[in-house]
Amino acid sequence: MWILFALLAAVSAAVVTVLSKAGLKDVDSSVAFAIQAVLIILVSWGVVIVQGNTGQLKSIDGRTWTYLIIAGVVTTLSSLFTFKALKMGDASIVNPLERVSLVFAIILAAIFLKEKITWQIAIGAALMVAGALVIAFAKK
Repeated sequence: MWILFALLAAVSAAVVTVLSKAGLKDVDSSVAFAIQAVLIILVSWGVVIVQGNTGQLKSIDGRTWTYLIIAGVVTTLSSLFTFKALKMGDASIVNPLERVSLVFAIILAAIFLKEKITWQIAIGAALMVAGALVIAFAKK
């Protein structure tokens, strides 16, 4: 099932990119992100409430809170940077470069989570970087 959810996330992210770019036409990038952030909060907490998971808040330890809070700050920065890039550049170029984050995630997971990088993962990551660079520097 994780593959299905990963693919749904990919499709959703692509739709978000296109809709965000369209919505940025006459709006500052930080204002556009703030509007979406409010909806993200409402929907995500709505899901938690509907699923009955609010009780889990009491059982989260300090270290987990720290990780989640830092991740939230970095997520916000990432989104602000993405929106600014979309405001300034074409979605078809910005998005592939932004998705090089996958390569950084592989490297960071190996360093901090001790995940193994196989030759297949290394080659795939290199191809992802190469593809993003080809798209980014393509002549229009």
